[in-house]
Amino acid sequence: RGAPSGAGMWAEISTAAAFVTRLLRAAAGIDEEQLRFFRECLQEALREHYEHHWFPRQPSKGSGYRCIRIGHQMDPLIGKAAGTIGLSHERLLQLLPSELTLWVDPFEVSYRIGDDGSICVLYESPQPGGKTTEPVESRTSCTEERTIDRASPSKNYSMMTVPI
Repeated sequence: RGAPSGAGMWAEISTAAAFVTRLLRAAAGIDEEQLRFFRECLQEALREHYEHHWFPRQPSKGSGYRCIRIGHQMDPLIGKAAGTIGLSHERLLQLLPSELTLWVDPFEVSYRIGDDGSICVLYESPQPGGKTTEPVESRTSCTEERTIDRASPSKNYSMMTVPI
């Protein structure tokens, strides 16, 4: 069974929601209050969606279910949160990278822009009883771009930290 009531997934969900919010902030003239509300709604949507699909003892189990994907269509969880601040799916597809995959798993949140881009780690935490991993902040981080080229994403992403 998955973890009940969002237990143990707050850091991961918060990191994912903050990342998508930062992408919107960089791309559009959306005011901070709307962005704050979007982030809260996305966090709640993710918590509800992952509630019975969160397996800290088997972090890769359910990974596909927890994957957030923007391709030719908008991910429904992002679309639902954006609808609360009046952003349509069509407008979101214009504002966010045209190919974005975000994996929200126990102990790690990572993303890829473009189908052949590098995977960047946003959040990583040691697994209980597992080997200790190096904190994300101590590694070389991705250069954060103010403007993301939606037609031809950079293939040089390696990691990006997002304050939560």
